[in-house]
Amino acid sequence: MNQPAMPVRESIRAKLKQIWGYDDFRSPQGEIVQCLLEQRDALIIMPTGGGKSICFQLPALMQTGLTIVVSPLVALMENQVQELRQRRLPAALLHSELSKQQRKQTLWALENQSLRLLYLSPETLLSEPVWERLCQPDLKINSLILDEAHCLVQWGDTFRPAYYRLGMVRSALLKSKPKGTKIAIAAFTATANPDAQQTIQRVLQLQQPEVFRLNPYRANLHLNVQVVWTPRQRRQQLLKFIQTKREQAGLVYVRTRRDGEALAAWLLQQGFQTAAYHAGLSPDERRQIEKAWLGCSTQFVVCTCAFGMGIDKPDCRWVVHFHSPLLLSEYVQEVGRAGRDGKPAIALTLISETTGWLDPEDKQRRQFFIQQANKQQRSAQALTHQLPPQGNVTSVSRQFKNGAIALSLLNSTGQLDWSDPFHYVMQPGNLQQAGQSNVQAAKQMTHYLKTKDCRWRFLLNAFGFNSEALNRCGHCDRCDRSKM
Repeated sequence: MNQPAMPVRESIRAKLKQIWGYDDFRSPQGEIVQCLLEQRDALIIMPTGGGKSICFQLPALMQTGLTIVVSPLVALMENQVQELRQRRLPAALLHSELSKQQRKQTLWALENQSLRLLYLSPETLLSEPVWERLCQPDLKINSLILDEAHCLVQWGDTFRPAYYRLGMVRSALLKSKPKGTKIAIAAFTATANPDAQQTIQRVLQLQQPEVFRLNPYRANLHLNVQVVWTPRQRRQQLLKFIQTKREQAGLVYVRTRRDGEALAAWLLQQGFQTAAYHAGLSPDERRQIEKAWLGCSTQFVVCTCAFGMGIDKPDCRWVVHFHSPLLLSEYVQEVGRAGRDGKPAIALTLISETTGWLDPEDKQRRQFFIQQANKQQRSAQALTHQLPPQGNVTSVSRQFKNGAIALSLLNSTGQLDWSDPFHYVMQPGNLQQAGQSNVQAAKQMTHYLKTKDCRWRFLLNAFGFNSEALNRCGHCDRCDRSKM
C-alpha cells in the first residue's frame, strides 16, 4: 500500500488525539483508516480488544456524508453510540426497541444529513422507511461497514437471512445517487477462518479488498478445558473455580436464557453478587447489569452470547464457558473478553465426558444444532418447487413459514440470485451443500475440545495463521498443566 502523504497522516493523528486522546495508532489502525478515507473496500480481522471501532469511526467523522454501520446486536449498537454521544459526536442508531419519538428523531436527523454514523441491524437497514430515506439522491453515503462480520457466516443462512442480501445494497443505492458516486464496503471481525473470509467477500461483493489480518495469539490468556461427569459436578467445578477468583472480574457463558437465570439464582444462593444477562431483558435492565459489571459492583455476569460484543472491560481476568460454544468463532470471541489489559487471564471450558451417559446436555445441544440445519435444508429444497421463477422476499415471507431463511439457503448454493436487496431470480443449482458450513464448524469445535495438541496451535491453524513458531505455548492445559 502506498504511504499517505505526511500532511494527511498528521491530520488523521490530530483527529485521533482530539477525539480519543491517543497520540498514535496501534498497527494497522492507521493503514485501515487511510484505506477507508480513500473509499476502498476492506476486510479486517483483528483480535477482540484490537481497536476495530476506531478504524471506521474516525474516517466517518473526518468526512462529510454518512457512514452506515450494520451491527448484529442492540447492546453492541447502544454501547458504541452512547460512547460517541458522550463525546458529542453526530451518531445515532435505529432498532426495534426504540420509542416512536426516538425513531422519529433519528429519521429526521438522517433526512437532514446531520449524522456521520448511523448504526442499525441488517433487518432495519432493509426496512421500507429506512431504505426509502437512504435512497434519496441528495443523501451522501460514504461507506457501508459490517461490524462483527462473522455473524454473516454464522447466521446468514439460518435465523438472520437479511445478512445474505447485504451484497446488493451498494449497487442498489448507487442507482439512486449522482453519477460517479462511490460507496466503500468494509467488513470487521475478530474471527474468520479462510472459508469464512471467502464467504464474507463473496456475499458482500467486495471489490479488490485490502485485507488486514492480525494473529489472534495472546500469550497472557491461558486456555483450559475440563471434563465434568454430572450436572452437579459441573456446578461444583464452577463454584470451586470462582471461589479462587474472589476479587477478580469475570464472565460465565451459558447457552440459553433459562440456563442463565437458573445458574445465576443458584450462585446468588452461594453468596455471589451476580446477574443473568440475555436478549430477553429490557434495554434498561441490560444497561444496569453492564454498568454494575463495568463498575465492579458485580463481580461477574452469567450471560448468553448476547453479552460481550462491544463491551470493553480490560481487567476481566477470567471467562468460564459453563456450556461450550457450538462454534469455534463464538469461542474465540468470548474468551477474548478476558485479559484485554495484557495481564494474565484464564479461559475455562467445562464439557461433558464423551459418552454423555451421566450428563447428556452437551451432546443433545450439538445434535439439536445439526438437526435444525438439516431441517432447514429440507424445507428450502421443498420450497424450490413452489416458488415462482422471480419474486420478492416480502411476499415469500408472508406466504411461507421461514420463507426468507429458505431463500437465503437457496442463494448460498447458487440456486437463487438477488437482483436487488428485495427481489430474487431462481437459478439451477445443487442444494446438497447448503447450510453445511456451520455444521462443519461445529465439528471443528468438538475437535478443539478433544485435541491432545497445543490449543493455541489448534486455533491458529483453524483460522489460517502460521503456527510453526509455536511449539509448546505454555499457555494452555495441553502445554502447561500447572497454571490452573
